[in-house]
Amino acid sequence: MTVAGPINCSGWGTAHGWLRLFAAGALLTAVGVGTVVAHDGVVHKTDEEARQHLAASPNTPGFPTIKGGDFRLVNQFGASRTSKDPDGRYQLLFFGYANCKAICSVALPRMADVTDRLEKEGLVVTPVLVTVDPERDTVATLKSAVVKIHPRLIGLTGEQNALEEAYKAFQIERKVVFQHPEHGAVYSHGSYIYLLAPDGAFKTILPPILSPKRVAELVQDYATGKR
Repeated sequence: MTVAGPINCSGWGTAHGWLRLFAAGALLTAVGVGTVVAHDGVVHKTDEEARQHLAASPNTPGFPTIKGGDFRLVNQFGASRTSKDPDGRYQLLFFGYANCKAICSVALPRMADVTDRLEKEGLVVTPVLVTVDPERDTVATLKSAVVKIHPRLIGLTGEQNALEEAYKAFQIERKVVFQHPEHGAVYSHGSYIYLLAPDGAFKTILPPILSPKRVAELVQDYATGKR
């Protein structure tokens, strides 16, 4: 079962508000007039009510069970990296690609914002991007791309079999939607941000429709043992 749907990243050239709709689309489905079903299957009267429900409890029974798992990939500096953080920090993990113009352009800046918010509160976390586009996201290209999102963002790529292990562990499905005449392959892929403990253990999924403030609160709860 794919965690995020997957999300169709074919929203090239669309407004930022439309990109947010792509993100919400993985979680919210209209049912008739004036009702919305969250990903947990609960019917809500409005979109906002469903968002608030998800923000309050992202680990409801309707979400698929994710076990996570270890992986061994290569970062933008050419060094091997597993799911464990070498600095002993909590990690915000996202599966996407540097050339993505749709959900990645919502989720990755969201991760950067959350990372900065938490650091101001005294909790240093590591944002991590695992590519679903290894043909273009090489060690060399990731090095210049990820720093534009956040100076501490770790970009991971690797051999296809190693990436497949990571995709399988986090239930990520990737496929080419179409070929853009200028930018090449456009992929569909997952939309959630995953919270990992310093030892690489999966803790929770964080829907990109949550506000940076709410995501930061949830991360703090896990880091301080409240959850």
